[in-house]
Amino acid sequence: MMTADQLIALAAAFGKGVGCARCSALASRGWESLPGGYQQSDLRCVGSLRDPGDDDPTLAEYHPAGTNGWSADAPIALGWYPYNRCDVWTCVGCGKPFLRYTEFGGYYVDERIRELQARLVEAPPGDGR
Repeated sequence: MMTADQLIALAAAFGKGVGCARCSALASRGWESLPGGYQQSDLRCVGSLRDPGDDDPTLAEYHPAGTNGWSADAPIALGWYPYNRCDVWTCVGCGKPFLRYTEFGGYYVDERIRELQARLVEAPPGDGR
């Protein structure tokens, strides 16, 4: 399970780059659906934010500044939904870091992805329970 410091270091190592041809379709500050037909082999899983001891992570979100789950400036709040269900991925071409999770709706499954931005990473107290 990656820590806030590890996430920040991963994002900082990439810097403010724009990515490469392999990941340019994933330019998403907020959560977006993984584009249909995207070559998922262009991403490599490098870690997880999931607590292996928590079989039922909370669905509560953390938005102290009035953001919402789709906001480009929403905090990346460790321990809170959906980050407590995320894995950390990097582009195999340039190393750009992303967060990914699967949204399970009543009648659909949606792979979602978001760029990892160091300035938004937080480890707020609690987990919404």
